Amino acid sequence: MDTSEKEISILGCGWYGLAMAKKLIENGYTVKGSTTTPEKQIVLKESGIIPYLVNFQQEAESFDVGFFSCPILIVCIPPKRSSAEQHTFLSKITKIADAASTSKVSQLIFISSTSVYGDINGQVDENMVPQPDTDSGKAILSAELLLKDTPGFMTTIIRFGGLIGPNRDPGRFFAGKSDIPNGNAPVNLIHLSDCTGITLSILQNRAFGYTYNACSPQHPGRSAFYTEASVKSGLERPHFKDELLNWKQVNSITIPKILNYDFVVKLNSIVIQ
Repeated sequence: MDTSEKEISILGCGWYGLAMAKKLIENGYTVKGSTTTPEKQIVLKESGIIPYLVNFQQEAESFDVGFFSCPILIVCIPPKRSSAEQHTFLSKITKIADAASTSKVSQLIFISSTSVYGDINGQVDENMVPQPDTDSGKAILSAELLLKDTPGFMTTIIRFGGLIGPNRDPGRFFAGKSDIPNGNAPVNLIHLSDCTGITLSILQNRAFGYTYNACSPQHPGRSAFYTEASVKSGLERPHFKDELLNWKQVNSITIPKILNYDFVVKLNSIVIQ
């Protein structure tokens, strides 16, 4: 790998972005990280990240062009759950695409979500045309399409499943609750260790330009998985309804074919660190 390609900017140093930055630094990369608040710049700097204030919110747009002076940009700013954010998300992504396309960025990795697939009561993979059935899923899919159509850089899409790991213990999601619907639906989850591991594998293998469904290959039922997770966390058991309503199972063709990646966390063992 060219020395210059060991320089990466991460737009959005939240739960995944900060962990990804730390993993990259451990592997010899120079990382620029963005935040919207001056206070968090200190946190980024203490982690060895070069901090930048970057904001693409409407009426608050501001950024240092130096942040985009890098060959590889990782964009991990999912839309907030509020409907207002979902309606402005595409505008934000458009501004980011414009900044990237007029800078040194040649590879853009967009952190997407398996929410782009609706509950079709069947299995989905990267060869299927997504049909989102939620506002956030529609917003994220629109962002994917916009980035892939933007000239000036190549876009790689990573669609993460539901996120678990540090501070996201699945045992707490439903602990103590009862009459929880859809107990027999398969779960589509991924641990933070595999989020960062898959991203690093793409970088190290220069496996750019693909769409990856990043989701654990194990899909236990909701009732079995979350009950066991609650017990392992020493919490009260949840109680699910014995039923199968709307569901999907997210599979990946691209990860085993292109990356040959071996998942670190198997959902049937529920190892949460």
